[in-house]
Order: sequence, then structure tokens, then C-alpha cells
Amino acid sequence: SLPLRDGSVDRVVSGLVLNFLPDPARAVAEMARVCRPGGVVAVYVWDYAEDMQPIRRFWDAAIALDPAAAELDEGRTFPLCRPDRLAAVFAGLVDVESTGLTVSTRFRDFDDYWTPFLGAQGPAPGYCAGLSDDARQRLRDRLRSTLPTAADGSIPLSARAWAVRGTVGPAAPS
Repeated sequence: SLPLRDGSVDRVVSGLVLNFLPDPARAVAEMARVCRPGGVVAVYVWDYAEDMQPIRRFWDAAIALDPAAAELDEGRTFPLCRPDRLAAVFAGLVDVESTGLTVSTRFRDFDDYWTPFLGAQGPAPGYCAGLSDDARQRLRDRLRSTLPTAADGSIPLSARAWAVRGTVGPAAPS
């Protein structure tokens, strides 16, 4: 629960958090509780299922080498990464709208792309850290061979997030 009074704020925004909460619909309802009538509740999450390419490419390569890795794929474990599922947690709000937000990413070279996966923070790096040295090298080689690489060695990818916003309806008459 948020430590705020009912209807005490004009806007509530949550970025990249809902996938990590045990009850996303309850979280959105709590955001709506603290927002005044006519106020806006908005959230966004990465599109791990399709177009968060840096992570999608990782899981596609990992699953090709180890089908059991599919159980850890954020596109599967974070069901809110699809716009219809994300909008569904906005039940009770009005004028609910969804939109995709896409940004271009460009990694300087393969090492710039690969190094964050060695940090063991998050599902993909955690999976990578748990691999044997040989399995990690096979994954690295597979990724290197499948990523789009520009003439200068950089790796251009896109990253999409899904954003949803809704308006808190009028207060019920007392």
C-alpha cells in the first residue's frame, strides 16, 4: 500500500515495476486509490515477448541451445509485457489507452552488448552466470553470429516498452 491519503495526488506513474510485483492489478488499484478523480495512472513495461530486442535476442539464442531456458524467458515469465494483458490490470479506470514506445539502441561492439549479461543481475544475466564456461561460450558464439552487425562493428537494435494510462473516474456520491 502507498503511504498516501485517498485522492491526494494528480498523477501516479510506475516505470518498469509491475512485472516484479506479485499482484499487478492490486498495485494499479492502489495507484488509483491515491489519485484524485480525473487524475491519471500510467505504467510502462518492456516488451520482452517481442521487441525488447537486446533481451529477446538473448533468449532466442539461449533457447536454441537449451530448450529448458524457455522457462526463464522474460517474454514468458512476465505476462504483462503484452499490451492487452497490461491494459487488463487497469480495470476500474476509464479512458484506458495503450501505446508502444520504441527507442533505438546501438551497442558499440559485441562486447558492449555481451558484458551486461555477465553481471548476474536479472533473469538473463542470472541464467548466463549459471552456465558452465563451455555453455556460456556457446551462447556467446551463437549470439555473436546472429546479431545484426553494422560495417563499423556496432550492433543496432530496438527496445520497445508498452505504456498504458487510465483516468480515475468520478468520485462516488456520498
